[in-house]
Amino acid sequence: MAALGNNSQKRGLSIHRIAGSLGAEIHDVDLKELDENPGLVREIREALLQHQVIFFRNQELDPEGYLKFTSHFGKPIEYPFVKGIANFPTIIEVLKQEHETVNFGGIWHSDTSYFESPPMGSILWAREVPPYGGDTLFANQYAAYEALSPGLKQTLSTLKAVNTSAKADASKTREDRIRDSGTSGAKETFEVIHPVVRTHPETGRKALYVNVAHTSHFEGWSVEESAPLLAYLFSHQVKPEFTCRFRWQVGSIAFWDNRCVQHNPINDYHGHRRRMLRVTLEGDRPV
Repeated sequence: MAALGNNSQKRGLSIHRIAGSLGAEIHDVDLKELDENPGLVREIREALLQHQVIFFRNQELDPEGYLKFTSHFGKPIEYPFVKGIANFPTIIEVLKQEHETVNFGGIWHSDTSYFESPPMGSILWAREVPPYGGDTLFANQYAAYEALSPGLKQTLSTLKAVNTSAKADASKTREDRIRDSGTSGAKETFEVIHPVVRTHPETGRKALYVNVAHTSHFEGWSVEESAPLLAYLFSHQVKPEFTCRFRWQVGSIAFWDNRCVQHNPINDYHGHRRRMLRVTLEGDRPV
C-alpha cells in the first residue's frame, strides 16, 4: 500500500497523520452514516491498515449506534473479566473513578494476547474525560520488528512465547472493575502460546508480538532464561520513535489494529474521573 503524506483526501475522507510512525485523525466523518456508505467503510478500513490506529472526533452516538459502527469492521466479542453495560454485553466500561489510583489496562499491552485468537482490533469511545491527562500512547510493532538486526530477527523467527492473563502487573489493573462488575469467570486464568513474530493476515507484514503485560516466557525456556531477552524486547518495542500519543475529548474514538499495535493509557489524572466505552472485534490465531 502506498504511503500517504501528512494529509490525504479520498473522496470525502480527510486524513491527517499525527506522528511519523503511526496514527492518523480522520476528519469530517459522521460515523452514524456508514450504513448508507459502504465505500466509506472500505476507506476507513484501508486507513486503519495504513496507519495502524485511527482517530475520530466529536462523534455523537448512543450505545446502539456505537455498536453498529464497530460491527462494520468485525464481530464484537465479550471480554472475559468484566460484564458489558446494560443490554450490550460486548460493550465494556473502561472507568477510573475519582478515588481510585490504578487505571484499567494501565501498562503497555496488546489486548487479550492470552486468547487463542486475540482481537483483530479494539475501538474506544470517550464519554467522560479528566480536565488534563489520561492520554493514550500507541506503539507500532511493524516498526519495532523492522528495526531489529538480521541476527535477532532470525533468532526470534524460531521462538514462541507463553501469554497469560495472570501476570501481576496486568491483573491488578482489572481489580477495581472486577470488584464492581466482574463476570462469573473473572477468576479464570487464560494461557496460550503464540509466535514471537506474527504475520499480519491482511498486509502480510511482520510484527513483534510480545508484550510486558501478558508475555511470560519463551516456549521451552524457563522464566529466568527468558527474562533478559524479553526485557530487551519490551523496552525496544515502545521506543518513542515507534509511538504516537492521543489526547482525548468527549466524543473522540480511537480504533487500533491489535495485530500490530500496543497501547498504554497514561495514569496521570488522580482525583478525576475518566470513563470510556470499549468494543473488541473477533480476530484470528497469530501465525
